[in-house]
Amino acid sequence: MNTFIYKSSRKDGLYLYIIKKDDFSDIPQALFDSMGKEPQFVMEIILSEDKPLAREDVSKVIKNIQTQGFHVQVPPPALNLTTFKAPANYVN
Repeated sequence: MNTFIYKSSRKDGLYLYIIKKDDFSDIPQALFDSMGKEPQFVMEIILSEDKPLAREDVSKVIKNIQTQGFHVQVPPPALNLTTFKAPANYVN
């Protein structure tokens, strides 16, 4: 499946996968607006079940594109270092 990937100009790590270059007609307006003024083209790839993606399950991406016309890759959750607890030190 030939796919075009766009990144958000507003939020790092937010990507949009679509099958027609520069055709955002299937994208809900709220999602499109959350991408910034205009999503920035990143690359064109061919999705295949036998070629994994780095951060996404390729089967899920293909299914989402086929059923809803797009796939959204959200950024991974940020580590909250303020709540990090060091391991306990036990004395033997």
